[in-house]
Amino acid sequence: MPVEFLGIGGTNDGSETHPRSGGVFDKDYTLRLARAHEDFGWDRVLFAYGSSGPDPAQAAAYVASKLDKLQILLAHRPNVSYPTFAAKTFATLDQLSDGKLTVHFITGGSDHEQQREGDYLTKDERYSRTREYIQIVKKAWISEVPFDHEGEHYRFADFVLDVRPVQQPRPDVSFGGSSPAAYAAGGAEADIFCLWGEPLAQTAEQIESVKAAAKAAGRTDVPRIQVAFRPIIAPTEELAWEKAYRTVDAIKAHTSGGRQLTRRHSLTAPENTGSQRLLAVAAEGERFDRALWTPTAAATGGAGNSNALVGTPETVAQALLDYYDLGVDILSARGYDMLGDTVDFGRHVIPIVCEEVAKRDAAKAASAREVLAVDG
Repeated sequence: MPVEFLGIGGTNDGSETHPRSGGVFDKDYTLRLARAHEDFGWDRVLFAYGSSGPDPAQAAAYVASKLDKLQILLAHRPNVSYPTFAAKTFATLDQLSDGKLTVHFITGGSDHEQQREGDYLTKDERYSRTREYIQIVKKAWISEVPFDHEGEHYRFADFVLDVRPVQQPRPDVSFGGSSPAAYAAGGAEADIFCLWGEPLAQTAEQIESVKAAAKAAGRTDVPRIQVAFRPIIAPTEELAWEKAYRTVDAIKAHTSGGRQLTRRHSLTAPENTGSQRLLAVAAEGERFDRALWTPTAAATGGAGNSNALVGTPETVAQALLDYYDLGVDILSARGYDMLGDTVDFGRHVIPIVCEEVAKRDAAKAASAREVLAVDG
């Protein structure tokens, strides 16, 4: 099966290891980072959502208007707009990007962060709302006639979109999480289910949970699986590990005194299951499998995508292939020096993974031909 690489559509050069050098929306840096992804073999970039950050839809539109090939993954929280309005925004952006949009729906893992924008629903209520929201957006994208809706969270009458997505029947829907509620919602509605990088055994268990949820929802297909990591690479193993320990020291220095990592994440105990799982893995040990390293997650309080893959490009590529062999076909990676790491990962890791995936696909095709020849 094909493999895809997801990077980050950052709007400034700050990260967990250092403050940004300019404004929160640095237009020149945003385009330079996106262009580096396009030039070095990445397939798409994520424009993330934060309550106080730039509007990711507008940042994505800016990049889409400047580049030719790079695809867009747009993060969106259902609490910030009505689903009919959001469906228009997404359809317009799909037109602007010539059909390169995927939408990532975020239920919200922190009550505090959700309440910053007036969302006081409980976690279970948010999952119910997100599921209804996705269903409405999907229907709005494909319906050619006006329709009514009366649900638990939304009610409207006689709605139809005049602006249609380029992608038919609709753009893909992405969803993430690690709780039973997340598996149920994403298993039912998502085309892509997103996980944070955990050891292989735990990742395999989560994939099975997603598949089971999809089956329980009556689907005959299953979502594609995406897994996210923080790559730390260098020409030798020794240099890579030196870089890894420098990275953790920089994270700790940047967050000394309990200072927040960003406005979205703090070092208080996380409410969301995904972050709790990352911290539980970190408590079990620092190194897992071929290259997974947990101190970066521990140092950030399990904030988001924070487990690292450490080693030479060959080691990190082989580690990613281990996840590919589990059924992961979208590999998400984001370095701590976003621009430099984007280039290095694209130049040194992506070609190895793509070459090995091509070999695996060729071997499978040859095996299938042999089976057909015997059966024939």
